[in-house]
Amino acid sequence: MILVVVDRLSLRLVPDELWELVEPLIPAFAARPQGGGTAPLEPRQVFTAIVYVLTSGCAWRDLPPSFGVPFQTAHRRFTQWTKAGLWRDLHHALLDELGRRGLLDWSRAIVDGACIRAKKGGSLTGPSPVDRGKPGSKIHVVSDRGGLPLTVAISAANTHDSRALKPLVMAIPAVASRRGPRRGRPAKLHADKAYDQPALRRWVRARGIAVRIARKGIDSAEKLGKHRWVIERTIAWLTGYRRLTLRYEHKADHFLAFLQLGAAVTCWKKLHKTTT
Repeated sequence: MILVVVDRLSLRLVPDELWELVEPLIPAFAARPQGGGTAPLEPRQVFTAIVYVLTSGCAWRDLPPSFGVPFQTAHRRFTQWTKAGLWRDLHHALLDELGRRGLLDWSRAIVDGACIRAKKGGSLTGPSPVDRGKPGSKIHVVSDRGGLPLTVAISAANTHDSRALKPLVMAIPAVASRRGPRRGRPAKLHADKAYDQPALRRWVRARGIAVRIARKGIDSAEKLGKHRWVIERTIAWLTGYRRLTLRYEHKADHFLAFLQLGAAVTCWKKLHKTTT
């Protein structure tokens, strides 16, 4: 009975259709230079265990043994795949699938950030301005008009939102489309008053993107809220993965890896919803 339950959980976390997209991206297994060891586990087992850590928020050492993956192996493979860029590649692959099916809306992109407390400190952390100066990090997200994450990033919690805008816009990938060339530039960019700087407005316009950044002392909160709720919902989706509610990773690249995996899973849910 336990095995049946685990199989059902595994299929719910990583359905066959998702694994078909993931499997070609998995880096080839490299044996230890000194030899020895045990036969490598199936990549799907390990990937499913990592998705479970993302969604449940459990510590690596608390990974249920019923997954058939020792927590040391799961963490080691997570580190290797992070260095190989698997999570970024998976996010881009899912964006391509969404783009081919016409499920991305490039008429508007929205950018925003949110602070996350860092339990263990680490790189890219700083005093949080919204959490009494406690150590934290900030997640930055650009979504399409429907709220699908196009690119994500992290910084120290005391980093001003405006400093993240240029890197985020430049990091939007060129995504496949239903017909025609790849597309990686939205028609408009919406942002709140934290990004209200003349230099940023000029920079965005120079890239052929219309600017819809709220102006301090002019635009009302009600007007801003017509579009802001979309990115707030996107951030709520991401922080709904319990591993992203608090930052437990000491290394910034590991926290970013979980954020990229969360963005990929969010895109997968949209893709899966439209095909069922």
